Amino acid sequence: MNEGAETPLYVVAVAAVIRREGKLLAMRRAQTKDAGPGLWETLSGRVEVGETPLEAASREILEECGLGVRLEPRPVTCYPATRLGLPMIVIVYAADYLSGEVMLSLEHDRYDWVSPTAFAELSTLTPLVEAVHLAFNLASPKEMR
Repeated sequence: MNEGAETPLYVVAVAAVIRREGKLLAMRRAQTKDAGPGLWETLSGRVEVGETPLEAASREILEECGLGVRLEPRPVTCYPATRLGLPMIVIVYAADYLSGEVMLSLEHDRYDWVSPTAFAELSTLTPLVEAVHLAFNLASPKEMR
């Protein structure tokens, strides 16, 4: 590192792969979003001050879709990314659908329940696509039904 160069601060974000009967909840970012408008993703958001990543994932699920889920407390994986030119770390959690109907927030304009393979065709976020596959590989056969 160069002498006197500042170490960049990282944005910490979470993503949640919500699994239901062998499919996951895919969300399309609203066209009004400043970062990634129109991208297909899973539920995601930044960790707020004083919040743990697990708490942030739980909050984001409620805010962005309103579903009842069982969130796995241990992350599936994490990966580096950038958001509007800022370095970011994304921590990915898996969750299993329990109840409710998807209610879209202003963050997304469309959703669909898709297979991991279909998600890979929809999303250009390669590290997230890989995380989705990991989340499904970790699921028990009962959870895949």
